[in-house]
Amino acid sequence: MGMQSFEKTLEAINSPLNNFAWGWPTVTLIALTGIILMIGLGFMPLIRIPYGIRMLLRGTPEALTNGEISPFQALMTSLSATIGTGNIAGVAAAIAIGGPGAIFWMWLIAIFGIATKYSEAVLAVHFREVDSLGNHVGGPMYYIKNGLGNNWKWLGWIFALFGMLAGFGIGNGVQCFEVSSALEMAGVPKLLTGAILGILVFGVIIGGIKRIAQAASAIVPSMALLYLIACLCIIISNYAQIPSAFITIFSNAFTGKAALGGTLTQVVLMGFKRGIFSNEAGLGSAPIAHASASTNDPVRQGTIAMLGTFIDTLVICTMTSLVIIISGVYQSGKSGADLSIAAFNNGIPGSGLVVTFGLVVFAFTTVLGWSLYGERCAEYIFGVKAILPFRLVWVSVVVIGSVAGDRGVVWSVADTLNGLMAIPNLIALILLSGTVFKLTKNYRFSS
Repeated sequence: MGMQSFEKTLEAINSPLNNFAWGWPTVTLIALTGIILMIGLGFMPLIRIPYGIRMLLRGTPEALTNGEISPFQALMTSLSATIGTGNIAGVAAAIAIGGPGAIFWMWLIAIFGIATKYSEAVLAVHFREVDSLGNHVGGPMYYIKNGLGNNWKWLGWIFALFGMLAGFGIGNGVQCFEVSSALEMAGVPKLLTGAILGILVFGVIIGGIKRIAQAASAIVPSMALLYLIACLCIIISNYAQIPSAFITIFSNAFTGKAALGGTLTQVVLMGFKRGIFSNEAGLGSAPIAHASASTNDPVRQGTIAMLGTFIDTLVICTMTSLVIIISGVYQSGKSGADLSIAAFNNGIPGSGLVVTFGLVVFAFTTVLGWSLYGERCAEYIFGVKAILPFRLVWVSVVVIGSVAGDRGVVWSVADTLNGLMAIPNLIALILLSGTVFKLTKNYRFSS
């Protein structure tokens, strides 16, 4: 009874905070920040997407090897943390709750999110430090401290605290529970899944950022490609439905026909929330990975970083949404991963296995990516002595989350912290936008 009353108290405190963190106040701030940055940059992030792709494929010149991982590995590490349940289950939930129109608003927030992600990476590389272990460390807490000065250090500390705590839920326990639940349906006990996941995660994160980046670079591109091929097979085999799917998205975006009978406001908010959740632009997580890239060139790394939002939301989430809308099963009452699996099976019988496999693999890589984010936040607060204890606690939460990850209120609190991370980061992005604009203006974009 004590535990139940504690959970009720926690829920009563968390509920209004969550409405703030993932309601209109924060979502509006994320959208406005993206709009300010995009306009201030003269829409450069959209125009320079081909340039970013060229820089990614070209690799880093030997003269610019000033970091632990390559620019490509930095992008894959940040993508490992963002491509996950949000792209498969999150998109399905957006359609189930907000209707197909939510996808339009997801696209819109992602377009401005490209400018946000670019700016985050530019500042992360520009204001990064080298820690006592010789590693390049950066992210919102460092660009707040080094860019805004000592009077703002408290804001960086708040970001690091929220980031460290949020990771255990949204980047660890929730993901592991999704994996163990999916595999339990195939007859694998949750404890066994937790133990195997724990061993695998420990084997990677004990090697630090280099091993995390190697794992992400090996897993993320191949798994994303497999998932996209499966989506394309279903979309192409139902090509006659493609125009009507887009018509449905655009018409529902403005009529306010939410699947659960909600208003236009609910459609817009659902699209914005799921877009932010899928690509994390504005949350301040990805710049932590990009700060370790082997480069002395903040703008170059920014153009590579912004590809993350493009790939994550405008490519992968769009593919998922088209499969779901073309299948017509979004009106079945199903939601989340169940809806995605049903849509795939409807398109090509048996292809739902790709969704299950994708969920398992993407959730695993999310745990790896977020372990780096949480660790860097812990290091900022407690110093390098916190790294090993953090890794051990992280692995124990992998096992606990796999078995007991259904404690809704615990993950609701983590979800709130995840949203609250954004606020210090967004304040810093707006206050340091002049630095981003200046660095970009002075940069010579080579052909």
